[in-house]
Amino acid sequence: MDDLLVTGENKNVLSDFKGKRESMFEISDLGEMSYFLSMEVFQTQQGIFLSQKAFALKIFNRFSMQNCKATSTLVTIEEKLTSQCDFGKVNKSTYRSLVGRLLYLTAIRLDIMFAISLLSRFMHCYNVNHFQATKRVLRYIKGTLSFGMMFTKVDSMKLIGFADTEAEYVATARAVNQSNLVKEDHGKYEFAPKRSNRNQM
Repeated sequence: MDDLLVTGENKNVLSDFKGKRESMFEISDLGEMSYFLSMEVFQTQQGIFLSQKAFALKIFNRFSMQNCKATSTLVTIEEKLTSQCDFGKVNKSTYRSLVGRLLYLTAIRLDIMFAISLLSRFMHCYNVNHFQATKRVLRYIKGTLSFGMMFTKVDSMKLIGFADTEAEYVATARAVNQSNLVKEDHGKYEFAPKRSNRNQM
């Protein structure tokens, strides 16, 4: 059995669940969660704070960016990234490995989501410009290592918004099916030009 997280509000239920698992399997209780899937977990009376600082530091070490200077922006205004391969090439595995690791950081670091999503579009055709833009993201992360995601504890939860992607998918699928039916019907029938009833003088 792999790692397992058990959470809940009722301590009696959690204790009962743990007891039943221990009677069936050999398990090790590591106590309150503090680290899971490269995410650091800090639990306080105010809520739960998630961080990926340790994972980010590993990225710096992996790509020799420990001593890089921090920057306050993710991208520059004049930066224009294209799929044209007119510039110098970079190592394929290096670029893909770096972007892949940065993508994993977006699980918590939503502030870098746009930049990393943009860079991931060029996994098939990248050059020195793309690699420099990726390293700039690392420099931004260097200055924001303390950033994370905070889940504040509340007495009651109020639903603010709801999105159903399944309903949108169904509506889109129906529209596509209707479009295909119209195309098929249009091919089956031929429309003759309408004759004019006017007498030519």
